[in-house]
Amino acid sequence: MIAVTFDFGQTLAELDLEFLAARLAERGARLSPAQAQGQSAAAWAAYGAAKRQGLVAHDAWCTFMRTLLERSKVDPPERAAELAEWLWTEQPAQNLWRKPIAGMFELVRELHAAHVPLGVVSNSEGKLSELCTELGLRECFAAFADSGVLGVEKPEPAIFQWAAERLGVPCSALIHVGDAWDADIVGAQRVGARAIWFDPQDDRPLPEGVLTAQSAAEVRRALERFGL
Repeated sequence: MIAVTFDFGQTLAELDLEFLAARLAERGARLSPAQAQGQSAAAWAAYGAAKRQGLVAHDAWCTFMRTLLERSKVDPPERAAELAEWLWTEQPAQNLWRKPIAGMFELVRELHAAHVPLGVVSNSEGKLSELCTELGLRECFAAFADSGVLGVEKPEPAIFQWAAERLGVPCSALIHVGDAWDADIVGAQRVGARAIWFDPQDDRPLPEGVLTAQSAAEVRRALERFGL
């Protein structure tokens, strides 16, 4: 039996920039969603560098958000760090990663209807189960490996092992779908799982057991190539 796990942010749902701007407005700050969209790649690059330096949870998240706000010219600019800290404290109750990525929720529901064991493996703040309830996905997942609950982050093997155990399969029977090379793809490979790199950011050579996909339709085709 094959089980499928998904990262959440930037794989199932993306950063809702309109919602981010509205939240910042509550603190008297202004942000252009269009400008933020243009700076997202730079913010994710900063996040990746932070993770490679060993930063986790709050420190890595705030590096991403501070970079995004600074490069997007949040007004007033001198409050970028303060605003990033505030957004972090608000994240468990008002998760910013809530805009469904085209076709991905539908794919999850399709796999669930086909009785494929599904889980979420995500570096998050401990409220992913509640967020998925809010977004109408909770019933599709048999396991939530949320780092904020478990106290261990991707790419550490333990978080994938926990999910595999809850899904009733060995790690070798997992297919993990995620956008972050270091957290998702390297992490999956460490436990012998296969992986689908979602919306890859470069064209690096792929090791055996890794495929790429840039849309829900391509994820579906990659799963079929893996025998699902």
